[in-house]
Amino acid sequence: MSLPIMGNSKSDVAGPKGSAWMYTDKVKDHFFNPRNLLENAHEIDEDTYDGYGQVGSPACGDMMKLWIKVEDDKIVDCKWQTFGCASAIASTSMMSVMVSENGGMVTEDALKLTPDDIMKRLGGLPNRKIHCSVLGDKALTKAINNYYRRSKQFNRMKVESSRVIDPETNVTDMDIQEAVLEGATNMESLQEKLKVAIGNPDIIPEVEKILNFYVSKYYGE
Repeated sequence: MSLPIMGNSKSDVAGPKGSAWMYTDKVKDHFFNPRNLLENAHEIDEDTYDGYGQVGSPACGDMMKLWIKVEDDKIVDCKWQTFGCASAIASTSMMSVMVSENGGMVTEDALKLTPDDIMKRLGGLPNRKIHCSVLGDKALTKAINNYYRRSKQFNRMKVESSRVIDPETNVTDMDIQEAVLEGATNMESLQEKLKVAIGNPDIIPEVEKILNFYVSKYYGE
């Protein structure tokens, strides 16, 4: 396995405002030595795991599969596989440690885990790689929802639905989320990408509210 790795000083690491393409020692460690990685899915006994989540597809290049084992509503084990890049591997490796360490994280607390929480434990990621770190986060949400569904705890499931923010362009809040993950962290770059609110300035406050929410969630600003 090869990866262009450059530098490891704090100044080389892209934090919330950074733009470098550098990786911390912790990111490199979790990439080259991923924790809880399931190398062969055929080796897993589906009956011993309580929740399963999958996001992405091999066709688009990024895919994540994740299994969780739950005891007393705590995630005591978390296994995963991915076709993702170094950032996806490292962030999912760290996430699997965070949800299963110290006796396991309560499922509802695990649902509140954010990519920013994971990145802080890794010491940061390049901004252009933050969207990769969300793969594991989304797969975990699906796995926990799958556990809730299997155990008939339907009222605890976390359901995300989109709503149209700009009727003229049919831009939804989920479109804004994806744009933020792709690097649109201010109104100018968001409008350049989505053309949202350009013909309808009355909705700018609502768009900015959603924009700021996702920037804070993913970049910790």
